[in-house]
Amino acid sequence: MAKNKTVETTASVNDFLATVTDDSRKQDCFTIVKLMEELSGFKAKMWGPAIIGCGFYHYKYASGHEGDMPLIAFSPRKNDLTIYLEASFDNKDELLERLGKHKTGKVCLYIKKLADVDMEVLKELMALSLKKSNL
Repeated sequence: MAKNKTVETTASVNDFLATVTDDSRKQDCFTIVKLMEELSGFKAKMWGPAIIGCGFYHYKYASGHEGDMPLIAFSPRKNDLTIYLEASFDNKDELLERLGKHKTGKVCLYIKKLADVDMEVLKELMALSLKKSNL
């Protein structure tokens, strides 16, 4: 069975974020990390080379494949700040309508910069996603 690439590492979150060259984007990254830590109650850790996550849950599929994933995570990708949320949870669609400028994938929320979104709505999205993943 293939090994998971996204695993918790001992790499430094601060060292990783120091590689973000744009100062405004770097500040957004630190703001997201602080928010994830406050909401989850867990210290942010690196998961693989480019994902920052808080807490974890264990999963096991019927196929026997199993592993751990962060409860909530994000990555400063080339074009977007990518926040990983649960695929579905109460009020998700309504909150996304109120969030501001963003794009979505199945479990990804893509934001160019935090100034484009309503931070209270983002905080609520993240809190509800954490609640769903902690069941």
